[in-house]
Amino acid sequence: MTSGLVLLGRLALIIGLLCLCIAPFAFSPARLVLLTQALTMLSLAMLWNLVAGYGNVMVIGQHAFVGIGAYAFYGFAMLAGWHMAVALPAAMTVTLVFGIVVYAMLYRLRTAYLAVGSWVVAETLMLVASRLPGFGGGSGASLPASLLRTLGARAPERLSTIYILVLVVTVLTFALIWMLMRSRIGLGLAALRDSEEGAAVAGVNTRLVRAACFILAAPIVGLVGVLVTLQKGRISPVASFSMLDWTIYVLFIVVIGGLGSLEGPIIGTLVFFLLRELLQDYGTLYLITLGAMSIVIVLFAPKGLWGLARRKLGRDLVPLTHDPRTGDLP
Repeated sequence: MTSGLVLLGRLALIIGLLCLCIAPFAFSPARLVLLTQALTMLSLAMLWNLVAGYGNVMVIGQHAFVGIGAYAFYGFAMLAGWHMAVALPAAMTVTLVFGIVVYAMLYRLRTAYLAVGSWVVAETLMLVASRLPGFGGGSGASLPASLLRTLGARAPERLSTIYILVLVVTVLTFALIWMLMRSRIGLGLAALRDSEEGAAVAGVNTRLVRAACFILAAPIVGLVGVLVTLQKGRISPVASFSMLDWTIYVLFIVVIGGLGSLEGPIIGTLVFFLLRELLQDYGTLYLITLGAMSIVIVLFAPKGLWGLARRKLGRDLVPLTHDPRTGDLP
């Protein structure tokens, strides 16, 4: 029975991916926008889960890298006049450099000090962005129509192009995290997730694996920031460095779905957008429900909804290790 449920779960993941691949041809523009937003949040959730869930680096300043990616892309594409194909990897490189610098500043901090420190860095960068000449100051700046038309001559074409880009980034992010967790670094991260002291005693270089996942995540978060900019068609300090959109909601998704798992962010994203669609017309009730649900999960199911499901199934839908008894994937 358990094996059958696992196979059904894996089949559901495959069918879901196939549906996402045909979405530009099967869904209305409104549904495509919703899917684009969901995949964007899923990418950010998977990356924050890598840093906090596996790397045990509890930052609440991930929105800093979203904003850095957005502003770097605007600077290269608009102010420097670079082609989008060049400006995009350049923005990722800038975010990578900032990721190294930020980690060098914060790596000695732990628990609440790390969380507050990362938040302070993010808010400081937002204030700096609002003072940058050529970027529109506090009100931000819009991308010109000529740049957006490179994604498609008409709005539906641009929407489909952006959706495909977001889908590719999401799938590659998932695959990258899966491969990382299957590597030697992944074994160290899994041990670090279960017990930091135990991992250190077992010979895991905890400082190295923390740095690896934090620095690896930074440029990909910056890439997501570029895609967010293309979706919105503009940059601004408040929107590009939004703590609510790019960190708080992401934390909710991961906590609800399950910290330290590949399946958790997927489940959390589904729950988050389902609640948003059902409750968005009820004003503050939407946020109250999100907060109440987070508290209940933290108190009674600290490993999230996927933790409850895995307790019944006894294994993951996306295997990360080999079963030592059989040598097969669990």
